[in-house]
Amino acid sequence: MSSPYRDNFRIQGFKFGEGEKCVAIVGPMRGDEIQQQYVCSQLVKELMEIEADGKLNCGKSILVIPTCNPFSMNVNHRFWSMDSTDINRMFPGYNLGETTQRIADAIFTQIKDYEFGMQLASFYIPGDFVPHVRMLQTGFEDREDAKLFGFPFVTYRKPLPFDTTLLNYNWQIWNCKAFSIYAGKTNEIELDTSQQTVDAILRFMSRIGVLNTRIRQAGYESVLLDEDDLINVKAQRAGILRRLKHPGEKVEKQETIAEVLDPYDGSVKEKVTAPKSGVVFFAHNKPLCLQNSILFRILAL
Repeated sequence: MSSPYRDNFRIQGFKFGEGEKCVAIVGPMRGDEIQQQYVCSQLVKELMEIEADGKLNCGKSILVIPTCNPFSMNVNHRFWSMDSTDINRMFPGYNLGETTQRIADAIFTQIKDYEFGMQLASFYIPGDFVPHVRMLQTGFEDREDAKLFGFPFVTYRKPLPFDTTLLNYNWQIWNCKAFSIYAGKTNEIELDTSQQTVDAILRFMSRIGVLNTRIRQAGYESVLLDEDDLINVKAQRAGILRRLKHPGEKVEKQETIAEVLDPYDGSVKEKVTAPKSGVVFFAHNKPLCLQNSILFRILAL
């Protein structure tokens, strides 16, 4: 598309192999998804080497779109930089609609016919995740295939009405086995988590017969869980957040997992405790927190 600022708007994709449309991987749609952008760049690098070594099986093709929203990433704005609409709430798109609807339509036209779809996504609340695959329950989700990534967890949840405009949902409606991948932070690069995510995607493609290569790590025996089973821990007071526990760490019932500090005198306004023993699945990672905001999501053991 033509643009009133800088260069024209383009979405660049990398295609590997020829033949059956097997795997489509979509990177960030939001301008603050730096971790997701980095993962895609490393994945493209790995696939270039794999293809050069002749370890991409014949008759299979892979498409990687490293970013769908370079404009917003250039100015560090989470949503579409012109009107703050969310591309990931515009699917399957409309080629005569608003700008983000047209972008969604252009993307979906290219990726809707692939057998497997993967989206590097971010959560609506800022925070850190245990690496996992997330699926919407549309009746078309494939939980067993989701385990092939070898992530620690595979989660699923019932879609809400506004979820029907997500890429994941529409992919499934078009008979694509769709997975959303969440790992680590959003607007910072975590090298260990990034490599774990790249390895998981390559592991998946190796296990479905697209690649003929060995992956550095064997992966986990994934635990399948309903997101309704996660316990939300909310802040009762607003202030500066001092987080004491991180994703993947075990917690005991009534253990202090964070403190909310008074921003003026540094006193502890609230000691945030774990309601049950379990594992930290998600943790808020901004220095400030508001009253009633979700600070942790805990998987009870």
